[in-house]
Amino acid sequence: MKDLWKVYNECMENSKWVDLSYKFDEETPHWSGFDKMEIETVFDFDTENYKAQKYNVITQYGTHIDAPCHFVPGKRSMDQIPLEEMVLPLCVIDKSDVVKENNDYALTVEDILEWEKEYGKIPEKAFVAFRSDWSKRDPETLDNLDEQGNKHYPGWKKEAVEFLIKERNITAIGHETSDTDAPEDQKEHGFAAEYYLLEQDKYQIELLRNLDQCPPVGSIIFCTFLNVTDGVGFSARCFALCPK
Repeated sequence: MKDLWKVYNECMENSKWVDLSYKFDEETPHWSGFDKMEIETVFDFDTENYKAQKYNVITQYGTHIDAPCHFVPGKRSMDQIPLEEMVLPLCVIDKSDVVKENNDYALTVEDILEWEKEYGKIPEKAFVAFRSDWSKRDPETLDNLDEQGNKHYPGWKKEAVEFLIKERNITAIGHETSDTDAPEDQKEHGFAAEYYLLEQDKYQIELLRNLDQCPPVGSIIFCTFLNVTDGVGFSARCFALCPK
């Protein structure tokens, strides 16, 4: 135990905390197909000596985990994801400059290989995050609708997700948008990247933020969420411990 305390103290002296989740309230960004959450105060101090509230909210709301069973029957649910998969080495692939010029950009295998040329091979059991800086946008414009009402935001190519799983044996991925697949790719391939990821019994975190405060390598991500029996997903509190 003393050894772990020593490691903890050393980490605290040389690291910083970065919150990667949105606050959880009625204004939390969420996928446009879901209703806005509702909060009801059922007990309050005017009649009781305590306060309690009721939340009516979809499971995948705000920053959230998608468990494999979200798309694929028979795959793991939230309560079947072990604790060791919730604390992972964090690799951040920054394509924000490209996304600024092309909102429909989808991250490729070539992007991953270029990243590895500079930062080294992605370790096994890593969490790989696609930094697009999309979370810096006004929440009202996250869907980036055109005049015809079509969405335009970045995502992952299925081939990139397949490479990370087959060739790098990663544990999870994450991104700042509300979908894995870019809407432009969805027109032809549907949710190919997301389905493939979940079919391989991996999980993902959507609607991350503050990835610009994390270095490409050297950080640890903590993905914390409720231990929901048969849970397909739920809002998550994710944060990173980063070197100063």
